[in-house]
Amino acid sequence: MVEEKEIKETLELTHTPIDDSCEKCKEHGATINLGWEESYKKFTRDTAQYPKEVEMEYLMIGLANEVGEVLGKFKKHMRGDKMVVEDFNNALVAEMGDVMWYYARILDVLGVSFYDVMIGNIQKLHSRMARDVIKGDGDDR
Repeated sequence: MVEEKEIKETLELTHTPIDDSCEKCKEHGATINLGWEESYKKFTRDTAQYPKEVEMEYLMIGLANEVGEVLGKFKKHMRGDKMVVEDFNNALVAEMGDVMWYYARILDVLGVSFYDVMIGNIQKLHSRMARDVIKGDGDDR
């Protein structure tokens, strides 16, 4: 098993503002460590084991499956299955790691970065907040 320290040492991190053009981000002092994304995407490429001819289909189904596993753990917690809180949290984090793997593979196949997705989401949500439409339905509100 690779140690967390060893993983961190392989990532070249750069601390940078999330979005220089966003006044809300500047106001909050929001920053991000860059550099980990390419290392993680390479890791997902190296560990990918599926037929390339159905890559996107496989990844989308895999993502849905892993999200389902997260929800299954949560459902069991809701119904009262006894699990120590720390064990429950660890189980959720483990499943979320699988979700992240599929998400990273999908972004890699699409040629899109985590950063670009994050910036687009921040801009969308700030716009909705400014227009007081953060609540509601529909992508184009």
